[in-house]
Amino acid sequence: MVYWQNIYHHRGMAADSTVPTPDVAATGLAARVPPHAYFVVSAIFHYLGPAFAVLLFVRVEVLGVAWLRIASAAVIFALWRRPWRTWRHMDSGTKQLLLAWGGTLAVMNSCFYLAIDRLPLGTVAAIEFLPVIALAAVAARTRRNVIALVLAVAGVYLVTDVRLVIEPKGVAFAAANALLFALYIVLGHRVASSGQVKGIDGLALSMLIAAVIALPLAWQAAPALTDPVAMAAAIGVGISSSVIPYVCDQLAMARLARATYSLMVALWPATATIIGVIVLTQVPAASEVLGVALVIVGVAIHREARHTPERSAA
Repeated sequence: MVYWQNIYHHRGMAADSTVPTPDVAATGLAARVPPHAYFVVSAIFHYLGPAFAVLLFVRVEVLGVAWLRIASAAVIFALWRRPWRTWRHMDSGTKQLLLAWGGTLAVMNSCFYLAIDRLPLGTVAAIEFLPVIALAAVAARTRRNVIALVLAVAGVYLVTDVRLVIEPKGVAFAAANALLFALYIVLGHRVASSGQVKGIDGLALSMLIAAVIALPLAWQAAPALTDPVAMAAAIGVGISSSVIPYVCDQLAMARLARATYSLMVALWPATATIIGVIVLTQVPAASEVLGVALVIVGVAIHREARHTPERSAA
């Protein structure tokens, strides 16, 4: 499943801010690479990983692939960040938020994989953005956001109209994934606002928690234990879906203005559609292309509420 946009939301940067994120600093060669290049890499791997996962479904059960993806990413982030050191110093409230965040991540990933097993990648990506735009419309009741929401709803209707009849379960899983994605954004924002954990450390902890919560699904991953190709592919899915995009996203956010980043995020449904065509030969119908285009426009024009500093009590 996808996390990168919600990490961007967590930062709470003012519009047009270019304040670097503390987790991944761009230094040396990394600093010489244009930030837009990092964004492109992030966007590609954001959906390339799930596309590889679909190809893996012929060897391993869908939920088994989902667990392997979470577990492999959790191991990599744990070895890199050693987040348990941070856990010891957190208050109980933040720990509870992280448990809820990890649980949401586990269920969200499962729904996402069940959705892409039944629906084209571009369709699932389009549905995924609807609650995000709705959250922005509720938080900032502007004419711009109302128009964005209307366009996104119309776009999602176009990409799901036919699919709803053919694959109602797929649409249901995609909708559940989208709602959980919105919840993931809210919980992640609260964790980041606590000030007790950095972005990557928070993600590392939530991944570990998700891997434990989703452990009952591990039996479906059993065939991979005796299939080196499947195991290598599953680890590759975890790296492609969770590690590479996240790090690239952090490097891009450190040097891109918030408005620029928001505009570029609008290209994600198109990226998913293109990858679906190239990797999975999922050729969309004309109505689906129009629907994805409407979602892209909706994502591009929506704006979040501006964050204003709280006044201290007199």
